[in-house]
Amino acid sequence: MIHNDSYRHKGLRNKLVQTLRQKGISNEDVLTAIGRVPRHLFIESGFVNFAYQDKAFPIAAGQTISQPYTVAYQTELLELKPGDKVLEIGTGSGYQAVVLIEMGVDLYSIERQNELFNKTNRLLKNLGYNAHLFLGDGYKGLPAFAPFDKIIITAGAPFIPKDLLLQLGHGGRLIIPLGEREQIMTKIVRINEDDFEQISLGSCAFVPMLEGIVK
Repeated sequence: MIHNDSYRHKGLRNKLVQTLRQKGISNEDVLTAIGRVPRHLFIESGFVNFAYQDKAFPIAAGQTISQPYTVAYQTELLELKPGDKVLEIGTGSGYQAVVLIEMGVDLYSIERQNELFNKTNRLLKNLGYNAHLFLGDGYKGLPAFAPFDKIIITAGAPFIPKDLLLQLGHGGRLIIPLGEREQIMTKIVRINEDDFEQISLGSCAFVPMLEGIVK
């Protein structure tokens, strides 16, 4: 049961869903998931009145909550099926994580910032969402839990981490904003043990993907 979610919030979410549809998001399951998630509960108090605008906002530890279009677009690119085992790199506020959970996946998520990890872990539990959350280095992934059907990276990576490619199951796909100052949204499909298909999908802007753990 989600508290502090009013009819007004639900109405604003419906408007947001219409905005995303107008911007080209066509997967109805993704739109339904966005329509269910109370984004205002994932946002810092100073921005809460703007929660359903299609904008990114600052959160703790110098990070951001991605704009809803970006969340919807990356989610759509994953081509999820219920029950998919998904690895998310960069839990952040937990908003993208919860959209993925609403899609019916088995979610594993890594956050490198201890402050964010603890805060988001508490929030998801309070909201009744089940996910496997880990404090760790996203570049290394979670080899003990591989292979994954899908991997989503929610920060701009200067290169494709080899460890993550190896943790992708055959036929699986990885979505990554690739580049340093400017990124290209990139889809990678694992064809077989040794071969990968890489497809560039246009420019985007994310906070940088950093190595190591911040205690």
